[in-house]
Amino acid sequence: MKTVPCTEKLLLACYRICLLAGPEGLSLPPYKGSTLRGGFAGTFQRLACGTGTRQCKSCPPWHQCPYNLVFESRPPPDPEALRNYKGVPRPFVLEPPLETKTEYASGELLIFHLLLFGHALNFFPHFIVTLDELGRRGIGRGCRPFLLAAVEAVNPLTGEEAPVYQSGDRMIRVHDLSFTARDVWKFSGMGSQSARLRLDFITPTRLTFEGKPAVPGSYVLARNLLRRLSSLYYFHQGFTYEADFRAIVARAQEVRLLTHSTRWVTWERYSARQGPQSPLRRGGGLGHLRRVLGGVLPSFAPG
Repeated sequence: MKTVPCTEKLLLACYRICLLAGPEGLSLPPYKGSTLRGGFAGTFQRLACGTGTRQCKSCPPWHQCPYNLVFESRPPPDPEALRNYKGVPRPFVLEPPLETKTEYASGELLIFHLLLFGHALNFFPHFIVTLDELGRRGIGRGCRPFLLAAVEAVNPLTGEEAPVYQSGDRMIRVHDLSFTARDVWKFSGMGSQSARLRLDFITPTRLTFEGKPAVPGSYVLARNLLRRLSSLYYFHQGFTYEADFRAIVARAQEVRLLTHSTRWVTWERYSARQGPQSPLRRGGGLGHLRRVLGGVLPSFAPG
């Protein structure tokens, strides 16, 4: 593992996923992220497992399995850094649609986004194959099928778009519209010494501190962001994210909260394994926080 002062950048890629509800339509919860991730993970594992056992923890070739590298990444036995991290963040994000409708008629479109980080960009074809197979297996209440209609590469910073998959020919085309963490930082303008910040939680968000759920205060938020960033850089890009963590967290404690409108929401999703009689309950915070910055954000800027 090499240590550099972030002169190499965390690479990101964004894709727009377009699904068409099948003949029975789709019945989904108002917040669809956990349903999409759950169905996707199970299908990815079934397709990737070379032993057929799906017993990942005891599987000898776990470090060569695409499913383990994406979903069950673990620190090496004696990593050079981040020794206290029990888990490794997954190198992707499924951004669900923000609409809260629950019923989709046959042929109706459902759109969400997929973000890939670092080395996970190499597994993009696996994501397409998995989504295509998940469409045949179905999601939501009754595990109703859908069609993976199209996938488009998107650069949200430049507005560039390019088709990478169409259901008509089922071919995966390579279009590199990736960008870096530094590009995001520059585009957002957060490197300026702005005095105020509004932070919106547009999907249900759960933060933890010392293993327990926590309110999204500046201190907790800074710790969680640093942990996630440093893990993504180290385990999924191959180099160390260098920053003065203690100083950043200390500055975060100086940030004053002006207004706070977050609220806790809960919903149910249906498990394909447990059936509709055993819905899984999920919860998270929605709303916004408005803060006086005190100069903490520039300290997060990637090199």
